[in-house]
Amino acid sequence: MKFQDYYKVLGVSRTASADEIKKAYRKLAMKFHPDRYKGKEPEKAEEKFKHLSEAYEVLSDPEKRKLYDQFGENWKHGQDFQPPPGGPQGFAGAGAGGGAGFEGFGQGSPFSDFFETYFGQNYKQSFRSRGGHARFRQKGADLRAELSIPISLAIRGGKSSFEFGAIGTCPTCGGVGFVENHVCPTCGGTGRIRERKTIDLKIPKDIRDGLKMRLRGLGEPGIEGGEKGDLLLTLRIQADDVYHFKGADIYAWVAIAPWEAVFGTKVDVRTPDGVVVVTVPKDSKAGQKLRLRGKGFHTAKGGRGNFYVELRMALPEHLSEKQRQLLAELPKEGPSTVLGGAREVS
Repeated sequence: MKFQDYYKVLGVSRTASADEIKKAYRKLAMKFHPDRYKGKEPEKAEEKFKHLSEAYEVLSDPEKRKLYDQFGENWKHGQDFQPPPGGPQGFAGAGAGGGAGFEGFGQGSPFSDFFETYFGQNYKQSFRSRGGHARFRQKGADLRAELSIPISLAIRGGKSSFEFGAIGTCPTCGGVGFVENHVCPTCGGTGRIRERKTIDLKIPKDIRDGLKMRLRGLGEPGIEGGEKGDLLLTLRIQADDVYHFKGADIYAWVAIAPWEAVFGTKVDVRTPDGVVVVTVPKDSKAGQKLRLRGKGFHTAKGGRGNFYVELRMALPEHLSEKQRQLLAELPKEGPSTVLGGAREVS
């Protein structure tokens, strides 16, 4: 993060009093805090909040403000300056790139080069102990996510594991944003960190495409001990090569042998209500659909769609020699040409 004019960041003059600086910070912090910001660019608001926190960290401390006023944007020329005992350390010989590279920051430091160079060592000594900087208690914001579920899983039920991006409580400051009354070096004063969460979701019995679920306590953390927000999850059902759906109606194909189609049979079919025994009538045709009323997906109004079984002809995977002989005799006993689909009559 490049050098920044702290006075401009807070919108105060260089002669502003401590009370004026505090008032300006509180006003802007309330506007740009990630848990309160309602605009269209939350990431920019979070970055703005980090700038505000850094500016307030320096200008609210008389010693740091004095050092900042002394060097300002020409801070690199003062890197050989030796501060008084107990003052800021670790900036001698920092190099043209600025920044002392102190522990805990790595490449993800939320502070500017100037801040790291002049005040980094103080943070090395104190940033892991939690301070009592209280702001305001507020419930965390809700998160929104979509989860795609294979239709076979939606029909069978059970659990599905999924991962989503979340905002967690900063482990360094405990979500306060400050440690020992200093801006937290891990989160830059936001009290939050970005993380990934994995949860196991139990498939609801009334599942349908577009079903919205509220998973309580899985949203963003609250401010200053406030209640966590919720995760608003939208379920999306994905068709496969066996099942597909239109609205609340489910369609599935079932393989039957030619002799089952001729003489009729009973087959077991998996539906949202479990395995159902379906009766295939005599002289059934390939492509014929059998309807199971009220066995489809639930609807938003509390109703149910239908479940349609489409018959497809198939032979057993392994035919015995006797079966092959019998099949060879069939064309000799009567009409043998099968019509349908793209097949042409010769």
